[in-house]
Amino acid sequence: MIAPGPTLETARLILRPPAQEDLDGWAGMMADPEAAKFIGGVMGRAQSWRMMATMAGSWAIEGFGMFSLVEKATGRWVGRIGPWRPEEWPGTEVGWGLHPSAWGQGYAVEAATAAIDWAFAELGWTEVIHCIDPGNTPSQRVAQRLGSRLLREGRMPPPFHELSIDIWGQSRDEWLARRAAG
Repeated sequence: MIAPGPTLETARLILRPPAQEDLDGWAGMMADPEAAKFIGGVMGRAQSWRMMATMAGSWAIEGFGMFSLVEKATGRWVGRIGPWRPEEWPGTEVGWGLHPSAWGQGYAVEAATAAIDWAFAELGWTEVIHCIDPGNTPSQRVAQRLGSRLLREGRMPPPFHELSIDIWGQSRDEWLARRAAG
């Protein structure tokens, strides 16, 4: 069963709410120390299930959440990306986490572009942010490729409130102007 919500498509990816069938890929991503380093740390399968269920629950409660990314060509789960705004979050975020097997293929930018377009058009957001650890240079590069810039330093809500993060982002008007320019 797939959580309620829309399905988006890009040239190479399907973005849809999480489904039970995603657990193997999700657990594999969260078991990898490099992949999990900046998105909650290494987790076992049971904890990964709870994280996935949280994302599915966000779709049911708020009408949005991170999408599961599925390669069109293979049907393989390759990550999660999309709008995210839990209680006390520093803003309206489009965040990402990709399975290591999907790194270096441009999937993060491709999927984030679709997710940001959707968040501005369907959710009415006026700003999108990306909460990025200061040491996470690959995510900083993704943010830059999306046209985002470093806005400010920030903090995560509990239980991660001791973590200092960089908040990258841009306004809806900046995004639309950049998209119109090509």
